[in-house]
Amino acid sequence: MLTKNKAWTLPSPFDNKGNYVISLSQLVRWMSVKAEELGVEVYPGFAASEILYDENQIVAGVATNDVGIAKDGSKRETFQPGVELRGRITLLAEGCRGSLSENIITNHKLRESGQGQHQTYALGIKEVWEIEEGKHKPGSVVHTVGWPLDMKTYGGSFLYHLDDRQLAIGLVVALNYRNPFLSPYDEFQKFKQHPAIRTLLEGGTVLQYGARTLNEGGFQSIPNPVFPGGAIIGCSAGFLNVPKIKGSHTAMKSGMLAAEATFKALVEGSSMDLYWENLKKSWIWDELYRARNYRP
Repeated sequence: MLTKNKAWTLPSPFDNKGNYVISLSQLVRWMSVKAEELGVEVYPGFAASEILYDENQIVAGVATNDVGIAKDGSKRETFQPGVELRGRITLLAEGCRGSLSENIITNHKLRESGQGQHQTYALGIKEVWEIEEGKHKPGSVVHTVGWPLDMKTYGGSFLYHLDDRQLAIGLVVALNYRNPFLSPYDEFQKFKQHPAIRTLLEGGTVLQYGARTLNEGGFQSIPNPVFPGGAIIGCSAGFLNVPKIKGSHTAMKSGMLAAEATFKALVEGSSMDLYWENLKKSWIWDELYRARNYRP
C-alpha cells in the first residue's frame, strides 16, 4: 500500500506462484500461426462493423467496414468495400464493451435474462520498460493500492518483471471516480514518481505503451451470452476476475465452451444454450462467484 512517500507490504489477496509472466501479444501471434496451420482463416486489420440478420431476424454473420475513405467521405484510390462474412453460428469476441456485442446485448435483452446488473468499467494504462540489469527480477509480481488515488477512487497498479530486462507497469482506475478533473493518465505519471517505483525505472527506457478498458462488474453483470444465431465470449460478455485483474484465462475457457457447444449445434443440431448451461457448471462461474464482492 502506497502513501505519498512510503510503501507498506500487505498480505496478498491472490497467489501468482507457478504462473508465467509472458507477452499476450506474442502468445496470440504464435496461436494465429497454429490456427492457420489447422485451416483457420484469420483476417487481421478488418473490423466487423455490422451484424447481418436473415429474414427470421436470426444473426447470420457480420459485415466489415469500408476502408480507404478520405476525411470528406470520398473514396481514395485505396478504397475497398466491406465484405459480408456469413456463417451458421457467429461468435463475438470483441473484448471489453465490443460495439456489436453491446448492440446484441441490448436488442436481445441479454442482461435481463442473465445476472441482471449493468456492466461497470475501468481504464488501464500500461507501459513496457527496459530497466537496468541489477534492478531486474524475472518473474517478480507487485501490485499496489492507495496513492496516488484518493479514498473515493477504486483502482491500483500492477508491475510484472518479464525476461530480457523488461518490465510491464500499469495503473487501473475505475471510471466511476467522483472528481471530474481526475485524469487517469496524469495519475499514472504521478505513480511512476513514487520513491519505490522511481528507483526501479531510473536509467531505463520505455519500449511500448497503451491503454484499454476493463470490465469490472464481475459475477453480477454477466449477461446471458447466447442469442439466436450465435454467442458472446470473453471480455465482450465480461469474465474478468477483478481482484486478480486477469480475464485472459476466463476468456479462453469461455471460447472453449462456446466452441464445444457450436460443434454440437452444427453436427447434432442442438441448441447454443448448451454454452450458457456449461458456463454455469465451469470453474469460470465458481471463480467469479468467489470474487463477486471484491469490487462492490
